Amino acid sequence: MTVNQILSTKGKEVFSILSTHTVYEALTIMSEKNIGAILIIENTELKGVLSERDYARKIVLKAKSSKKTFVHEIMETNVVTVKPTDNLDFCMELMSTKRVRHLPVLENDIVIGVISISDVVKAIIELQKDTIQHLNTYITQ
Repeated sequence: MTVNQILSTKGKEVFSILSTHTVYEALTIMSEKNIGAILIIENTELKGVLSERDYARKIVLKAKSSKKTFVHEIMETNVVTVKPTDNLDFCMELMSTKRVRHLPVLENDIVIGVISISDVVKAIIELQKDTIQHLNTYITQ
């Protein structure tokens, strides 16, 4: 299964914010959309990602104010990305080794979607269910 197949199931909606917004504004959008990370996109270019983990470690634990801190001050700029043609094993390996939970999907340097660890795990479970069903059918015939 590929990233593109996951996106065809979950959708390609991408939520983003500008780096000049406050962390509080980013958190508000993340809460409204029920997402764990938001992309920072400016002029169609992916500039970074801000996650709940960034907020916890760079704002809360450092006693900063989310209403006075700008996204560009704490966003992750070394963003790990994938292509639509990448497979699930590659995505799992990236998420594990790079310790990230969200992977923006780029095609021709344009963000076309985002997949999360949850999306990948759900897809793997579905593949395993299909394999089990095929094996059961084979055995009972």
